[in-house]
Amino acid sequence: MALRHYTLDFKLSTAVDSATTIPDLLSIFHEQEMTETAHETNGHGYLGTFVGKNGRLAILRVHSHALVTIDLQCYEEDNIAQLDNLLNALETKLKVILNGNITRIKRLPALVRGAEVDRYWPTADGRLVEYDMDQIVYEEDSAYQNIKILHSQQYGNVLILDNDLNLAESDLAYTQAIMGSGRENYAGKEVLILGGGDGGILFEMVKQKPKMITIVYIDQKVIDACKKYMRGTCGNILDNLKGDCYQILVEDCVPVLKKYVQEGKTFDYVINDLTAIPISTQPEEDSTWEFLRLILDLSIKVLHPSGKYFTQGNAETLTEALSLYEEQLGKLSCPVAFSKEVTCVPSYLEHYCGPALWNKLPDDLRSITTVSTFKSIFRTLIFSQAFD
Repeated sequence: MALRHYTLDFKLSTAVDSATTIPDLLSIFHEQEMTETAHETNGHGYLGTFVGKNGRLAILRVHSHALVTIDLQCYEEDNIAQLDNLLNALETKLKVILNGNITRIKRLPALVRGAEVDRYWPTADGRLVEYDMDQIVYEEDSAYQNIKILHSQQYGNVLILDNDLNLAESDLAYTQAIMGSGRENYAGKEVLILGGGDGGILFEMVKQKPKMITIVYIDQKVIDACKKYMRGTCGNILDNLKGDCYQILVEDCVPVLKKYVQEGKTFDYVINDLTAIPISTQPEEDSTWEFLRLILDLSIKVLHPSGKYFTQGNAETLTEALSLYEEQLGKLSCPVAFSKEVTCVPSYLEHYCGPALWNKLPDDLRSITTVSTFKSIFRTLIFSQAFD
């Protein structure tokens, strides 16, 4: 059972006396068989709650600072037409009572609370976005995280890890951006992908016939879920953990990277597509930033001197977090420069940023910055480039 929560706000040019406002509204509530209870506000206007026999609850507040608000809560199966009539009657009556004093009226669609399918997901900078999610396709807790796949009418199936929206079947733009936006030639190359358990990067990259792609991803349950329910992203590439030009290692990336460093193994490309806070079986650092820097440092050590590195960052509006991320790039074991790229990812609904690493230059010229920007109304990816 879910709850529908309606709001109706009147912004006024001057405060009003509740004693002259409330009496004319009471008859509307009484017609709906709702019983009033007035509450003490210590001089801060009027606060009344109205309860109906059918479980409806209305909260009427005449604020002392030129604002009148009405909240109406009811069960999802309640009569929508009756609710609209109630809100329409209250709005009409208040327009008459407050004539000449209203600067803005705002009535929002109902917020559905407690529904089986959660449609509300926060952006990275704390704003609430309502999606058209209509079905829980899959949900399970793995040893590492909560995994959800929800269906959206606009974006297809959407992968959500620990309540963080990761990728939808609509989001090819994300995959293309983290692969270099079509500027890179992966044919005959050795590629290491950290993360990427949704299979999107792998599915697109095998089309270019690289020599070998190695994916290191820790959570088999995510792979299995995406293999079954995110085929709009991964196609059939996750049906097998090994193919002619790829292998998927279901392991913690940190010990794998350390092993590669010890062996002196390098890659032409390293793509870091780990979750916002990477998962490890044995966290080895005291802080998140130290752990992120450890992964970056190990990644660069396995990057061929002429190789390139791509990764993601954070929401573009989180300038402080992005600055902290960029600070980490200055603390790595080799000089690093980064470029930023902007692209439109349909389901993200915000600008999202991240840093990237490039080919080795002579010792006296070990950094270069290139910037490529695409106009976007959604989420921005910023990819940086670094140098061994």
